[in-house]
Amino acid sequence: MMSPPPLPDTLFAALPPAVQAYIRSLETIAAQVAILQTRVAELEARLGQNSSNSSKPPSSDGPQVKPAPPQTPSGKKRGGQPGHTKHTQVILPPDEIIDHKPTHCRHCATPLAGEDPDPTVDQVLDLPVQLRHVVHHRRHTLTCPKCHTPTIAAPVSQTISRYGPKLTATVAYLSGVGRLSKRAIRTLLDDVCDLPMSLGTVSKLEQTVSRALAPIHADVLTQTRGQDANVDETGWKQGKKKAWLWVAVTAVLTVFLIRPGRNRAAFDSLVGPTPGVLTTDRYGVYTHLAGTRRQVCWAHLRRDFQAMIDRKNAGSEIGTALLSQSDILFTHWQKVRDGTRTRQWFWQTHQSRLRARVKTLLARGVACSCPKTAGVCRELLGVEESFWTFACRDGVEPTNNAAERAVRHAVCWRKTSFGTDSERGSRFVERMLTVVASCRQQGLGVLDFLVQAVSGQNPSLLPERA
Repeated sequence: MMSPPPLPDTLFAALPPAVQAYIRSLETIAAQVAILQTRVAELEARLGQNSSNSSKPPSSDGPQVKPAPPQTPSGKKRGGQPGHTKHTQVILPPDEIIDHKPTHCRHCATPLAGEDPDPTVDQVLDLPVQLRHVVHHRRHTLTCPKCHTPTIAAPVSQTISRYGPKLTATVAYLSGVGRLSKRAIRTLLDDVCDLPMSLGTVSKLEQTVSRALAPIHADVLTQTRGQDANVDETGWKQGKKKAWLWVAVTAVLTVFLIRPGRNRAAFDSLVGPTPGVLTTDRYGVYTHLAGTRRQVCWAHLRRDFQAMIDRKNAGSEIGTALLSQSDILFTHWQKVRDGTRTRQWFWQTHQSRLRARVKTLLARGVACSCPKTAGVCRELLGVEESFWTFACRDGVEPTNNAAERAVRHAVCWRKTSFGTDSERGSRFVERMLTVVASCRQQGLGVLDFLVQAVSGQNPSLLPERA
């Protein structure tokens, strides 16, 4: 609704004083209404934030954010469809074999004898009756027949910790992979394995694994520095203080660090002084990176564009146009990912055209009447060079999904454990997360790796040494 034009000064001066005072009060009220309308629009925009238009995680979205679109029934039966990969039961090496032979012919009842060189196997899987394995090292004391001095046998090195490497590694596995609390681990071992264990012992075994993983974690951290990586950070809690969990994901390794700050010092401790090309979101700690040494995540950019649209004001048209350009980008990039086109094809055919359009739209956004959209577009223009690093750098993707996926397991662990209570606990978490994620990348068994580490076999996650 447009405001009426102001009265000319001569006409306003001719009005009675009471009318003049009334008009001034109306002008004051109109100014207050405009301020309140702006405030309401800002609050509505904040209320409408979700994972599609802000940095909020998908888990915070309510059921009303993304209603299921109506679907026409396909008429197909439930379950696997024709052409899908068939999954068959894996036949494992047997611990026990029980042969079953027919005694008579099912047709004429003639007695049968002999052997079948390739019998049909019906496999039954179960857990052994007793999972625990207890060894008593009995140290005898013998008395010297000459001087009558009693001498006891020396302790065996395996008995110092009282718990073997498999059980020690399993406790850490249940914590770092299963995300079980110490009480839940104690209950599981007692119920399933008939192994009584105190909460303090669970904690001590975790620290045993942590010490064994310390050099492995240090090697992975050194190896990842200087390489192209996806980088992200998320909140953590150490004791009663705020902390941050940092992650860097390379082609074959993932490393985690817990640091007290979300600052440049923490970032440098993760990637080192001379990092490779880093794919990141738009958090300010990454702004010092040179344009060609950084890839700004397009998934985060899409959230910014969607936020412009959801404000439903003068900036919505800019957001719609920018989101449309990102749709075109991902449509063409999918052809590169599935191997039907090359990265060079994308660079030569689409990159320059898309870049010119996006840059023009951002410039228009800077001049729009929505202050928030104008501010975001101004910031994006400042890092626009980093939108396109992926197009000419092998191994670099346009999104930071690798780091987002890597940190998801850690976020779930944080939500159930509420963080760590001490520096030692934080070191255990970052080392376990590093081993779990890197083993998954390389197709290694996590539990077997932990057993080797606890046993002193010095396993390595570095590809050239593994």
